[in-house]
Amino acid sequence: MLILDGWLADTALLETGRNLGVYPAGLAVWMSLMVAFIGWIILRYARDYLRGDPAREVFLPWFLTTLACVQVLVITDHLLILAGAWIGVSLSLHQLLTLYPDRPQARMAAAQKFIASRLGDACVIAGVLLIANYYGSFHLQDLDPALVQNPNGAGGLQAASVLLALAAAIKCAQVPFHGWLLRVMEAPTPVSALLHAGIINLGGFLWLRLFPLFEGFTYGHAVLLVVGGGTALVAVLTMMTQVSVKHALAWSTIAQMGFMLFEIALGAYALAALHLLAHSLYKAHSFLASGRTVKVAARVSEPGRLHIPVFALAMTCGVLAGGALWLWPGLVEGKSVLAGLLILAVVNLVLGIPAVASMKSRLLMAGLALALLPLYAALHMIVSPALSSGTEMVLPAAATIGGWLILATLTALSILVVYFGHSGIGRTLHASFSQGLFLEQPFEHLTRRLASRALNAPTSGRHHLTGYPVTAGDHS
Repeated sequence: MLILDGWLADTALLETGRNLGVYPAGLAVWMSLMVAFIGWIILRYARDYLRGDPAREVFLPWFLTTLACVQVLVITDHLLILAGAWIGVSLSLHQLLTLYPDRPQARMAAAQKFIASRLGDACVIAGVLLIANYYGSFHLQDLDPALVQNPNGAGGLQAASVLLALAAAIKCAQVPFHGWLLRVMEAPTPVSALLHAGIINLGGFLWLRLFPLFEGFTYGHAVLLVVGGGTALVAVLTMMTQVSVKHALAWSTIAQMGFMLFEIALGAYALAALHLLAHSLYKAHSFLASGRTVKVAARVSEPGRLHIPVFALAMTCGVLAGGALWLWPGLVEGKSVLAGLLILAVVNLVLGIPAVASMKSRLLMAGLALALLPLYAALHMIVSPALSSGTEMVLPAAATIGGWLILATLTALSILVVYFGHSGIGRTLHASFSQGLFLEQPFEHLTRRLASRALNAPTSGRHHLTGYPVTAGDHS
């Protein structure tokens, strides 16, 4: 793969790509291959899943149109084409979300997604126009900060970073724009797999594609740090309180997207790229094999109980992981807060071991958790050359402190919610987080009012115990 990246970086090939209007370099190749692979798997799955369903004739052309728009967005060399493909992905996905138009909740969720996406589209269009104004070109291969000195346009570039950060947050269903993702319950399973595996992560790809255009830590990075980190904190804890596997998977996606944007904000672009690719494959598998997901979820440890042997094993693995990252700081690109994030991931993986598991199973799971570090090291060495920007982003002190504050808060609240769930404060936190702290309600009320007028549907009609509309469709 290193040879492949070097080959694609050849000047003659890039010039040929420019003549064809494409930029086949770096992450674009990885993303394109991943989208094609997942699209092929989903199509094979849908062939049997939708057999005999009248919606199949509508599903196939719009599914292929969505994939085509994603591929154009991934490999294009032109910023305006990128913005057009961004809009095209959203519009074609809307047709898939309304595959069963006789279901009012499906239409309402799609309408909410439509409204949110239009805000994101406006941000992307304004952002690419500001970038083109600063650099004097729409072609990605011409946008080199080292060759452009435009001090009068620096403010415009900062504004572009904020607009692209907002667009990424909306596309990745970050708080407070996340409510629609929890309500697309009536879309068929292939649509859910495509949405979670190849579309919702495009906000992260947009930044991984364009980050070399911004020098250092921008206002956009600050937005991603706050929104992504805050969303990850809320979504992880909310996911842990869900009794529905469907809602747990949706909150898992929101949390993973938050962590990916959080990593981008800290300048860990290789880690974010690996996160994007791994999550796409994992979540596509989770939705296409959702029956097995339910069985696995049923075997997790009972909430509200602290199992000392499992806890001790998790802490041991955390110490070993910390030692490995201290010896090899390059894996976290010299940023201590990212080391804390990886250690927390290893610890939480071990904490998920069922209390009824045998000692042999516990040790095997702990070994697999620790094996993730050398595996990540190997993948990091493969992917990082495709994302090298030539300079390392130096984080301001406020960004480092903010990152540690988010991780510390996540750790403390997770202990209260999960291990002290039977206490007074634990029950209060558990009840609040089971509703996602109601953070979706302001934006939902606005979009529901607009969507209700468009659909001639009532604005009331929530709710069951989870606070989400009652649906009967298949999402997982």
